[in-house]
Amino acid sequence: MRAVVMHAPGDVRVENVADTEIIEPTDAVIRVTAACICGSDLWPYRGIEEVDGPARMGHEYIGVVERVGPAVRDIGVGDFVVGSFVASDNTCEICEAGFQSRCVHQVMMGAIGTQAEYARIPHADGTLVKVPGEPTEAQARSLLAASDVLGTGWFAAVAAEAGPGKTVAVVGDGAVGLLGILAAKRLGAERIIAMSRHADRQALARRFGATDVVEERGEAGVARVRELTGGYGAHSTIEAVGTQESMMQAIHSTRPGGHVGYVGVAHGVELDGMDLFFSTVSLLGGPAPVRRFLPELVGLIMSGEIDPGAVFDLTLPIEEAAEGYRAMDERRATKVLLTL
Repeated sequence: MRAVVMHAPGDVRVENVADTEIIEPTDAVIRVTAACICGSDLWPYRGIEEVDGPARMGHEYIGVVERVGPAVRDIGVGDFVVGSFVASDNTCEICEAGFQSRCVHQVMMGAIGTQAEYARIPHADGTLVKVPGEPTEAQARSLLAASDVLGTGWFAAVAAEAGPGKTVAVVGDGAVGLLGILAAKRLGAERIIAMSRHADRQALARRFGATDVVEERGEAGVARVRELTGGYGAHSTIEAVGTQESMMQAIHSTRPGGHVGYVGVAHGVELDGMDLFFSTVSLLGGPAPVRRFLPELVGLIMSGEIDPGAVFDLTLPIEEAAEGYRAMDERRATKVLLTL
C-alpha cells in the first residue's frame, strides 16, 4: 500500500510499504478515505525534532472499517469512523476521568502512521467513533478536523475555562488556534482576541468568532491584550504554538485568577518559578483527550452546527504529500488535506 514516509528533514516521499494487518485482537484496520498534515509534523520536517527514519507519518484520519480483531465488539466492518490521534481503551481510570490521551494503554497513532491507504487502529472500541449515515464531502472534511485539530482546540478552550462572559485570548493562528476560537465561541465566550499577523488567517478567525485581532507578538502583544481588557488581561488564554515566546505571551496575557489552556507541543519551553508563582494563573494542557469530545463534535458536525473543515485551505492527492509539507512549512497553507 502507499504511505507517506519521512527519511530526513525536508525529505518526504510516498512509497509502497507492507500491507496493514491485525496484530492485537482489539485492533481494527480502516481504509483511510482522507488524512492530513499536522503542524506537529513540521517539527521533524524542519529538523527541530530528530527524524527516526525512514518514519511513517500522520496521526489524523477518517475512513471505513475493513477488518476487526476477534475482541472488537462495538465497531463493525463497513462503519464510517473517526478516531483520535491517541488510541485508548476508554475504560481505564485515567480515560474515565476524561484524559484518554494519557490512557495507561495508550498508543500514539503517529507511531503507526495514518497518511496511508490503510491504518491499524489499536483499541478500536475505545478509540473509534461511528459516524451516523454517509457523510457529505463537506462533513467528511470537518470530521477529519475533529480527529485532532478541532478536538485539540476544543480541549484548549475547555482547559482555559472559556465560557459566557469571558474574554479569551488565542496565541497561535494555525489550525489548532483557529479552531480554539471556534470552540471558545461555541462555549459562549463574550470576546475572543485572535493573535495573528496573516490576513487570510485573520479572516478565518473572524469567521469562527474572533471579535478582535492583535498583530503584535511577545510583550508588545501582551500589552495590547491588556489594553483591550482594561489593563486586566484575558480571563482565558489558549496557547497553540509551543515555543518559549508563545507560552510566556499566553501566561502574561492572562489576568490573575485566569486560566491558560496550552496545547502547543512544547519545544525549548522553560518556566521561571517566581514568574509563574506571581502570575497567579492556572495552567492545564498537554496532548488533548480528543476521544472525550468526539461524540459531541461528530454530532455538531453532522447537524451542520459547526464547520471546522473550513480550516483546510489546500487539498492534494497523497502522491503530492511532499508539496503539502512544503506549503505548510512555507506558510502558503494553514492545513493540508490529503485525499486517497
